[in-house]
Formats: sequence, structure tokens, C-alpha cells
Amino acid sequence: MFFDNIHGNKVEANVTFQLWEISTETGGLDMAKDRYESPLGGRYASPQMLFLFSDDRKFGGEMGWRGIWYQLALAERDHGVDCITEGMLDEMLSHLNDPIDYVRVAQIEKKNRHDVMANNLAYGEVCPGAKGIIALAATSCDTTDNVEQVIMREGMILVCKALARVIARLGRFAEQYKSLPTLGYTHYQPASLITVGKRACMWNQNYLMDLQHLQWLIGNMRLRGLKGATGTQASYLELFGGDHGRVLAAEKQFAAALGFNSVFTITGQTYTRKVDSWVLGALSSVAESVCKMAMDIRLLAHDKEIEEPFESGQIGSSAMAYKRNPMRCERACSLSRIPMAMGVVARITESIQFLERSLDDSAARRIAIAEAFLAVDAILRIIQNVSEGLVVYPAVIARRISDELPFMATEKFIIEMVSAGADRQECHEKIRVHSQEAGAVVKQQGKPNDLLERLLADPYFAPIHIRLEELCDPMSYVGRAPEQVDQFLEEEVKPALEPYKDELGVTAELSV
Repeated sequence: MFFDNIHGNKVEANVTFQLWEISTETGGLDMAKDRYESPLGGRYASPQMLFLFSDDRKFGGEMGWRGIWYQLALAERDHGVDCITEGMLDEMLSHLNDPIDYVRVAQIEKKNRHDVMANNLAYGEVCPGAKGIIALAATSCDTTDNVEQVIMREGMILVCKALARVIARLGRFAEQYKSLPTLGYTHYQPASLITVGKRACMWNQNYLMDLQHLQWLIGNMRLRGLKGATGTQASYLELFGGDHGRVLAAEKQFAAALGFNSVFTITGQTYTRKVDSWVLGALSSVAESVCKMAMDIRLLAHDKEIEEPFESGQIGSSAMAYKRNPMRCERACSLSRIPMAMGVVARITESIQFLERSLDDSAARRIAIAEAFLAVDAILRIIQNVSEGLVVYPAVIARRISDELPFMATEKFIIEMVSAGADRQECHEKIRVHSQEAGAVVKQQGKPNDLLERLLADPYFAPIHIRLEELCDPMSYVGRAPEQVDQFLEEEVKPALEPYKDELGVTAELSV
């Protein structure tokens, strides 16, 4: 293999490339380790999502390029294109699921520099009788765009199933801990109490919104359809002898075969890339939700209130053997950046498309769409795994409440004192002084909060001494949090999971 060096001379590069090889022992695919492999494929994404964006799925089978060409020919024949015979269709159909000769495709593409034509010609070589009518009247995007939309829709369905499993796990967790009081935080400073289950419902609400968003996209996605070179359908109109009705009927049949009940009326050479922006925007939203939850768990792990699962043989640090690093949540946060970034790529791509189409969308889309789906698939597997094994430490949570609750209870103390006949302003000043002194003990001496002891020692507060402990009951500070959890699970989570009830039993085993 030769390359030009900086002086324009030919130099030979001592590089060898190995193709995928079938492993008879594992029954799977082994790849040589002399080239870059995306970690999303090797470490993180599920086999289902990896297959969805594989070459075999894209090019072969009933819903790949070969399947598209068959459905196109079938629709054209059914609506009066006499040069397409039953024998041609039978030949195309019989080779839909044949293994693709990727070496031969690569040889053709190296010569003609066109991936669609290379695959078209390679298919024609195994279907010689149908060779002359494959992709008749179609432009490349009649092939590529329609298949990409089918794959994206299937990908969104997989994401919805994964979201449902996460929602189900968090729902069970919320039910279990709906009445366990814990410190709420605003500005990452202790605030009014909530419950552990209520916080889980906050995470879950984000996932429910993502699920609803994706379901809407799936239900409202329109296929590009058969539009020709600049979207005018001129080539199809000519093929059908100027009959507009037959053009529309063939397109409708073609779309139905791909599982779509509607197509875009208006396109350029491609479907509007705003579709990609919408889809990757929805995936970006899922990533936001995962990252938010994972970040919260990392903060709570720092405070030793809640931790992600940690296996018996797991190593937290190569140097500090005692550590229990939240590596799953850290990985989820890290991978979440990919879908969020790819959402930006999609928006840029749509915004700079020239007129009816420019090809600068193609290379970026090959990366952005697949990587966004694979990354979302990976982070949902991670966060499901985390949700299935969350560890709660009630004793630590109770201690942290006891450190802060006396300060939060001061308003109740004032109200009870005034009800007993005290002057509100005088009471406020005395509690302010005691609170400041107790705060100094905590911050400057590192000792426990002793505000209650100070109030018990002050005769001024004698009217409420007997009630101080009662006034500091954490459950009296959580409001309707337990009831909110019940309502949320019954009215929102339960109905949302009903369509996915047969998918909820799948566990999330991580590769690493």
C-alpha cells in the first residue's frame, strides 16, 4: 500500500488489514486487534443495538437495501411496469438473505467510488436476471434514506424498551423507600426533608418524559418514500407514463411494506435532516436524564447515603484498596456526553444543507446516528444495572438528618412558643443566638449539633421542652412525599409500563 509523503513521493506503508473472521468455537465474530474498534461496540452497547447498525442489517435482509430494492420493484410491477417480471422478483426475493460478499462490494466501490451503486451491482451479480431493473427510476436516497429511517425507528423502539425497564426498576425502588425521610438539597445545601422514594420519582419522571417523546416520534415518523433525484418524483412519473395516481399508489404500497402509513409530501433529494435532529434530540434528552440521575447518585455516594452496586471481587482503586468508586455512574455520565454532542451534530447538519441537498451530511451522519443510538443503549444498560442494585444506608441518612433537622425545626419552635404566650420577636432572637452557637460547634469544633440540648437547658423554652422531640420527628417534615409517590406510580408509571410488560424481565448484565 502506497501513500504520498510531504514531498509528493510514493512511500510504502507496512500495514496489514484483516477482515472479520467467523469463529467456529464461539459461534460469533472475532475481530483482529490491529485496528481501532469503537468501545461502544467492544465494551458497552448491547448485541441487539450493535446488530441494528451493522452492515448485515443495513444492506441485507427484508428491511435492508436489498429488501428495499425488492419492495420497489414489486410496487412498480404491481402498478403496471411491464418490464419487471415475476421471475425477476422471485430471483431478487430468493437472494435477500444470502450472505453478502463484502470483498466484492469493496472491489466495486474502490473502482466507482459509490457505495449504493457498488452494492447494487454486487446484488445484480447474484441476481443476473433482475440486474437491469434493480432500483429502477430510483436515486440513491430512495435506498439509503428509507432504510435509515426504518433503522432509526427500530432503534427508538429498542430505546423505549430499555427505558421501560429502567422506569420499572426505579418504580420498585421508589415504592420500597417512599416513606424513608432524607435531606433535600437546594444549591447542594441541606433543605427541607423529602423521602428517598420521592427523589427516585424525580429521576423517573424524566425517563417517563423521554419515553413519551420517543413514542410520539415513532408514531408520527413519516417515510421519505419514492421521490427521485430532487424530490419531484419526475423519474417515477416518467416510468408510470405520466400517471400521477400510479406514482402515488406505488409509493403508498412501498411505504406500507416498510411499516409506514404516511410519507413526506415534500422533500429535496433527502428527507429533511430535521428528522435526524428530532431523533438525536430525543436521544440527547435520554442522556440528560441518565446523567442527572448518575450525578445525583455520585453525590449521595460521597455522603455515604446511597451507593451503586459494588461486587464482592470488584476493585475500586488500584492504589487505595478501601475505595468504592461509583464507576458505573461515572461511566454513564461520561458516555452521556456522546448523544448530547451528536444531537448538536444533527442540528448543524440540517442548518447548513444547501438547497435540495449537499453531501456534507453523509459522512457525519454515518457516525452521529449510530454512535448516538449505541451510546444511549449503553447508558440505559448501565443505569438499569445500577437501579437493580442500589444500596441505601438508612442509619447514615438518619444521622445526617439529626445533624440538620434541629435548625429546620426552629420555625416550628417559634410557632409553638408563641402559641404558649411568648413574644415572637423575643423568641426569634433567642433561637437565633442558640442556633448560631450550635452552628459554631458543628463547623468549628466538628461536634454534633447540640441545639436541642441548648433549648432544653434554657428555662425560657420550658413551655415546649416536653414537645421538642416530637417537633423533630422527620416524618412531620416530608409533607405529602409518600402520597405523591403512590399517586405517581399508580397514575403515571403503571400505565406507561403496560405496553412493555413482556419486556420488563430482561436484566442488565454489564460486559465490564
